[in-house]
Amino acid sequence: MRGASTAKQNRHMRTIGNILWFILAGWWLALGYAVAGVIACILIITIPFGIAAFRIAGFVVWPFGRTVVRKPDAGFWSVIGNIIWIIVVGWELAIGHLVAGVLLCITIIGIPFGIACFKMIPLALIPLGSQVVPLDSVDYDPYGVPVQGSESPA
Repeated sequence: MRGASTAKQNRHMRTIGNILWFILAGWWLALGYAVAGVIACILIITIPFGIAAFRIAGFVVWPFGRTVVRKPDAGFWSVIGNIIWIIVVGWELAIGHLVAGVLLCITIIGIPFGIACFKMIPLALIPLGSQVVPLDSVDYDPYGVPVQGSESPA
C-alpha cells in the first residue's frame, strides 16, 4: 500500500515540477527547438533533423518523469548527423540551456531547474541516436536520478 502512495506522490511532484519548469524555462527553450525544427524541415534532406528538434521540444516542455537514453543501434549516419547538427544549430541551443541554467541557479528555488537545464546540454548537442523514454522504463537514469527498485551501475 505504501508503494502506491509513494508513486502517487512522485507523480504529483513531477507534475508540479513540470508546471514550474514550463513557466520558468520550458516554453522558451521549446520555442527555440521548434524554430530549429521548422527551419530544418524546409529541405527534404534535413527533415530528420527537424523531427529530432520537435522530439526534443516535447521533452524540454515537460522533462520531469522522463529521461534520455542512447540507442545502441545508432550507427555511422547518426554520428555524421550529430556533427552537422552541432555546427548548424546544436551549439546555439546548448548555449541557450547554459544561460537558462545559470539564470535559474541564481535563486534557491531555481537550482533544481538549473541542474535539469544543464543535464539537457548533451541532448542539445547530440540529439541523433538518443531516445526520450519514461523514467519508469529504464533500470537506471544515466543522469543520476534514482529509479525506484534499482541501483545505478557501479
